[in-house]
Amino acid sequence: MEFRILHKNTGSRARVGRIRTSHGEIETPVFMPVGTRASVKALSPEDLKESGVEIVLANTYHLFLRPGLRLIEKLGGLHSFMGWDRPVLTDSGGFQVYSLSALRSISEEGVTFRSHLDGAECFLGPREAMAVQQALGADIIMCFDECAPYPAEYGYVADSVGLTSRWAEICMKTRPQGQALFGIVQGGVYPDLRERSARDLVAMGFDGYALGGLSVGEDRETRNRVIHEAIQFLPEEKPTYLMGVGKPEDILDAVGYGVDMFDCVLPTRNARNGTLFTRTGKLVIKNACYAEDPRPVEEGCDCYTCSHFSRAYLRHLFMSNELLVYRLNSIHNVYYYIRLMAEIRKALRESRYERFCEEYRQAQRESFTE
Repeated sequence: MEFRILHKNTGSRARVGRIRTSHGEIETPVFMPVGTRASVKALSPEDLKESGVEIVLANTYHLFLRPGLRLIEKLGGLHSFMGWDRPVLTDSGGFQVYSLSALRSISEEGVTFRSHLDGAECFLGPREAMAVQQALGADIIMCFDECAPYPAEYGYVADSVGLTSRWAEICMKTRPQGQALFGIVQGGVYPDLRERSARDLVAMGFDGYALGGLSVGEDRETRNRVIHEAIQFLPEEKPTYLMGVGKPEDILDAVGYGVDMFDCVLPTRNARNGTLFTRTGKLVIKNACYAEDPRPVEEGCDCYTCSHFSRAYLRHLFMSNELLVYRLNSIHNVYYYIRLMAEIRKALRESRYERFCEEYRQAQRESFTE
């Protein structure tokens, strides 16, 4: 993997960059749709490409449990298995072990847990996470880490940071060849622990760095403080990835601090629930006011959905429980995010990012007062 900074915003760490992988290039800042189980829900690879998606995320934990790494490896790796020839990033599974397994036991070697599928006892540790991600064949892979809960006592988070750093050392020693490896900065909301975690990982020399353990219940102000403080200890010449944070307003904040990569389930999850993103606010398609509305979801949007279908039709599909609405809504929401990232990059290159953010936020505020 190669990362180049193409333009840097004056007075901040915000920048435009390019990541080069064996499966193609990625313009940053970038949003990665989540394909947890080797599929971005309701969308085909062609839908994603037509929306301008350059990289997707898949999850080690879920694919480890089903269908299993050996099957995916036998069928040519994740790219071949899911019919996607562009870059893939795989999460290590640490967050899912934390969030999905009510019964888990953490040791120096890793985590023993019960599968959320059938209750079977499973084990994941740093060595296993590297082996699984090697079999999957992702372009960018993540260290195995412990995601501390929020809120958590200082002592617990301090121990968690130490364990995450020791696991990161094992991941570095057992990393697969030909795959970029990112370390994950932990430390909860404690500035000194975030600094300790960042310094530990930077000393190991990873290809990139992620900020983990956020968007787990903390408020936006706290999250922004943690991002702003922690990123100061990460090398500017390496890409920075903010894990699991994906509201548009949060992306705008984080780009300003110097974050390059984002992922979140919001575009597709909201689409399945009938909520569509627009520049002037969210549109809830089930509302009766759209029953006869001939307009597209968003005027000026040239996604497939907006180019062919009206709000009235989408509402009809949603109220009728027609499966097509999941695809059409998801196409629009993913395209909205990809277009937003393109506009962010353009504003950065033209040195007008602060003005762009204010205009975006103003349009959102006005939608709530109409």
